[in-house]
Amino acid sequence: MIVFKSAQEIDQMRPASRIVARILAELRLRIAPGVRTADLDAYAESRAHELGAQPAFKGYRGYPASLCTSINEEVVHGIPSGRELREGDIISLDFGVLYQGFFGDAAVTCPVGRVGEAARDLIDTAEQALSRGLEELADGRHLQDYSHAVQDYVEGRGKSVIRAFVGHGIGHALHEEPQVPNFGLPGRGPKMRSGLTLALEPMIAAGHYEIEVLEDGWTAVTKDRSLAAHVEHTVALTETGVEILTVWDDPAREAVRPGQEKHYA
Repeated sequence: MIVFKSAQEIDQMRPASRIVARILAELRLRIAPGVRTADLDAYAESRAHELGAQPAFKGYRGYPASLCTSINEEVVHGIPSGRELREGDIISLDFGVLYQGFFGDAAVTCPVGRVGEAARDLIDTAEQALSRGLEELADGRHLQDYSHAVQDYVEGRGKSVIRAFVGHGIGHALHEEPQVPNFGLPGRGPKMRSGLTLALEPMIAAGHYEIEVLEDGWTAVTKDRSLAAHVEHTVALTETGVEILTVWDDPAREAVRPGQEKHYA
């Protein structure tokens, strides 16, 4: 059952989502060759606690970390480790928190140093696909109008949409109904209305959409080992339109830059 939120509940979701966006903005500033993914995870967890939130992923269905760090052909759920980022890599950072009873969830894919044109184009395609999908969110429209818009844009740029993972409702729980695929036919699925809160997350590949999960039981990679990108926002459909909740207004001014922090790994 889809849980539609009141205006008050959406207002209560905003702080959790802003915390997620703030921490992701700070993490982006730390992405560089030689950085270990375990250090990014430690930083995200420490910052969440400092801001009064609980990391949403750690221990969720047994996941062992607070942050998902997925590199190159890794689509999602990459486990942080001692692995160091290399020049030319791309890395998706997926992070969520629980704050005062509500969840926020978002993801970004970042270049590591200088990356090739194909990698830049893949990231741009994922970001633009989400933007195109958001344009379809409106009262009375069908949920798969969003799905079709994402798929149409991605495939129009010669990429593929990962089928194995979908977006989801969010709010009182990290994963709520409905499931929101990034592919499908328009005019299908439940009708949208004010109070709908979703975590929308296109995952796309430069090659084929088939995936496999590595022996760690979590890390999903493209079967053909082509590059993958993942972007995500928590959004709310309100009486005045779509609001992206996972936005940090001025990360360049207020984000903690490397060297400024006091005690983070």
